[in-house]
Amino acid sequence: MNLVFENISKAYKETVALSKINLSMSNGVYGLLGPNGAGKTTMMKIMTDLIPPSTGRVLLDGQDIAAMGADFRKKLGYLPQDFGVYPNFTAEQFLLYIARLKGLSKYEAKRQTDDLLVMVGLEKKARNKLKGFSGGQKQRVGIAQALLGDPEILVLDEPTAGLDPEERIRFRGIISGLSQQKIVLLSTHIVSDIEAIANQVILLKKGSVLEVKQPSELLRKIEGMVWSVTVPNEREAELVRRYPCSNIMHTDGKSIVRLISDELPSPDAVPVSPNMEDMYLSYFGRADLPGVM
Repeated sequence: MNLVFENISKAYKETVALSKINLSMSNGVYGLLGPNGAGKTTMMKIMTDLIPPSTGRVLLDGQDIAAMGADFRKKLGYLPQDFGVYPNFTAEQFLLYIARLKGLSKYEAKRQTDDLLVMVGLEKKARNKLKGFSGGQKQRVGIAQALLGDPEILVLDEPTAGLDPEERIRFRGIISGLSQQKIVLLSTHIVSDIEAIANQVILLKKGSVLEVKQPSELLRKIEGMVWSVTVPNEREAELVRRYPCSNIMHTDGKSIVRLISDELPSPDAVPVSPNMEDMYLSYFGRADLPGVM
């Protein structure tokens, strides 16, 4: 299976959301990373045929998805960022309802609903109304509804938002297990999720693709550029002003500062192995680093 973005652009009046995107995806997990306003949601809405591109087309095995219509949507599972539920439905009722909307038979709807509730760890709450669910539990219902119909293409926008660490680990295991037979596009600000399960990472900035590479390749590009410096607290502000900073720890009156720099930032700086947050910072800058205010 091959999904191709062919010269995709999208403009809203004077605003260009995407510019000449050319991508090819096959089975596996693609992590989509970029700051707010990069065009990630627009890209996902075009990929799911919710909005048309201004120019270009998306092809699935050589067929234009806009022309495929319902045949394409049968192959698609989608979890939008603003996923909502019917609060007076139980988890089971909601999934059965979505399953029937997707065209599953009554038997298949029940079988898949039961299996997916187990997969996301909600089988004991199957008959509880959704209005009593926590944010993380509702998100798990959202993940389950995206998997109904065993879709060949999964598009997941911030799927781990609201999940606790144990739930995130469960989710990553689910997606990793499915990815051999599916194309999965995962957009998230939780960079560690991308590092854990993505086969390829798409870096998107101001509507343009900067890189499409394996996580290990991206980390190799910043090898030798990440430093740890331990300084008195009063020197912290000076370093942060001069260099991009991905982390600061305070201990015993000192600051342990993690910096990105092409050159030695301080005589006592020690090189450290880069992680994906360092990589994000090197491409998008401190103001765009998730969790940095």
